[in-house]
Amino acid sequence: MKFFIVCPRGLEIPLAEELKEISERSEVKALGAWVIDPPPLNNTGGLGVAGPMSVALAINLHSRIASRCLLQMTHVAYRKEDDIYKAVRSLSWEDWITPDQTMRVDLTAHRSPLTSLNFVTLRIKDAVCDRLREVKGARPNIDTELPDVRVQAHLTATHATVYLDTSGQSLFKRGWRDDKGAAPLKENLAAGILALTGWKPEQPLFDPMCGSGTFLIEAAYRGLGIPSGSIRAGLMNPKKAEEQSAQAHNQAVKSVDSSAPSKFTRYRPTRVDLVGADQGFGFQRLKPFNTPDLKKQWDALCDVAKKNIEAGLANANKLKMAACDINENMITIVKSNWKRAGLPAQSGVLSNVRQIDALVAKSPFAEPGVMLFNPPYGERLEIKGGRDGSERVKGRGARDALPKNNNSPEFMEFLNQFGKHLKDNFQGWQVDVLTADMGLPGQVRMKESKRTPLFNGPLECRLFRFDMKKPDASSTSSQD
Repeated sequence: MKFFIVCPRGLEIPLAEELKEISERSEVKALGAWVIDPPPLNNTGGLGVAGPMSVALAINLHSRIASRCLLQMTHVAYRKEDDIYKAVRSLSWEDWITPDQTMRVDLTAHRSPLTSLNFVTLRIKDAVCDRLREVKGARPNIDTELPDVRVQAHLTATHATVYLDTSGQSLFKRGWRDDKGAAPLKENLAAGILALTGWKPEQPLFDPMCGSGTFLIEAAYRGLGIPSGSIRAGLMNPKKAEEQSAQAHNQAVKSVDSSAPSKFTRYRPTRVDLVGADQGFGFQRLKPFNTPDLKKQWDALCDVAKKNIEAGLANANKLKMAACDINENMITIVKSNWKRAGLPAQSGVLSNVRQIDALVAKSPFAEPGVMLFNPPYGERLEIKGGRDGSERVKGRGARDALPKNNNSPEFMEFLNQFGKHLKDNFQGWQVDVLTADMGLPGQVRMKESKRTPLFNGPLECRLFRFDMKKPDASSTSSQD
C-alpha cells in the first residue's frame, strides 16, 4: 500500500526522521517493512511511505509531526473531469465504506488545467456515491463538518491522486486541550519545532511565554515516551485526569476493549477542538481495518503503548521543565491542559509553571538548556499600537509580504529589553524563537546562528536560533 503523510510545511526532514524511528520500533517492524521516500527538496507538506496497512495504525498512534495519514486509492492521468470520475467510480468503494456512513470530499490542486475545482470535487463525490448505489443499492450522505469518512484528492497538471484519510480529524488534535486560549500553536508544529531544536529529555527546557502550554506538554509527552495519539486511542482518559493525577503512573492508562464488535457508528465530540476515545481515528471507520487480523495488530500496538505510558509517567519527576506567562489566566489554562493530558501534577513541573513577566523570569535549573517560545507577534494576537496605544495592529493576510519588523513600538521596546535579559541571565543557553517577524534578531540585538522557514497554518514564519555565549572563565575567576 502507498500512503502520503501530511505535515506542516518546513517539517518534512524531521518528519522523515520520525517516520524512520517509528518504522524501527520492534512492535512495528514485526508487522512489515516500510519504504520511506527521501525528504523533498522543497516544502511539499509531506512525504510518501510504502508498506503494509499497519503503517496507518502506527503513524496515527505515534507520529507527533504528521497532520494526516492518507491511504492512496488511485493515481491516474487525466485531461478532463470525466477522466477523474471514471477512475474514481471504478474503485471498489464497497470494500472500504458502507452507504450508512457519511462522507466528505476535499480537493487540492497545483497547476491543474481544469477551470472549476468545485466541479471536480462534486464529480469525485458523485463517483463514490454512484458506485455504492450501483453495488449496494444506497449511497452515503454528505457531512462537511464531522464525516465518518474523508476522501481527499490532489491534482497536478497531468495526474489526479485520490486518497482515503485514515486519521479523521487532524492529528494535531491530541484530545487534551481544554481551553486553547488566544492564538494557540498547533501541537504537531510544536512537536516538529522541538525536534528541530535538538532538545533531549535530560536537558532543561524553559518557555518564558508559554501561552496555553503547547511546547511544555508536547515536550513532556516526548520526554516520557507517551504516544501522541494516546488519548484518541483510548489509552488515556482526559475526563478523569484530575482524580488520576495523584497516582497517574498507574491509573492514567485506560483499557481498550478488543472484544467489542466492529460497528460503524456516528460520533459527535462535545467540542470542535476536543477529540477523544469516542472519536478515535478515521481508520477505525474503514471496513478493512475492522478485520480480525488488523484489529489484532492494533491491539498489539496499543498493548506496547500502554506499557510505555506507565513507565513514562512513573519517571515524570525526572523532567527538567519550566514555563511562565505574564497572563495569570494562561497559567490556569496550562495547568488544566497538563492534567487533561494525563500528566501527573505531583511531578514537580507544575511547580515551575508560574505567572511571571518574561523580562524578569529566570530558569530554576542550575545548568543551561534550551529556551523555546512563540512570542505574541502582531499576526498571532492583536497588539496595542499607535501613539495613544488605543489602536490595534491588523494581522496581515496570508498572501501579504512577510513583514521585516513589527510596527508596535511597545513590542519592539519589549524585545529590546528581553534581548538584554537573555544576555545577562541565560548565558550558555540555546534560545529558539518562532515568529513571523523577520526583523526579530535586530530587535533583540543578537545575531541568529540559524534560521528555519516554517509555516504556522498559512502564516509564513521563521524559527530563529540564538546561541547565548557562556561567561568568560577568566573574567569570572576570583582574584587574590
